[in-house]
Amino acid sequence: MTTPIRPRWEWALHDDAGARLPEPVTPVFTSRFDAEQWLGEHWRSLTEAGATAAQLHHDGEPTGPRVDFLTP
Repeated sequence: MTTPIRPRWEWALHDDAGARLPEPVTPVFTSRFDAEQWLGEHWRSLTEAGATAAQLHHDGEPTGPRVDFLTP
């Protein structure tokens, strides 16, 4: 039996209409800092994949404000 990683932080990605995107899937992180750092490094490639916003989830529950990707 595998024990899930705790705590578990991950990003839900959304499109222009606000719908959650099934792809791309983001990694699961053990700290909020690591999750936020990863998003800061990858948001441009996520926009290329169709994401326009991200919502951080902690153990499956949304936490904090939604992050909108602003592109020039």
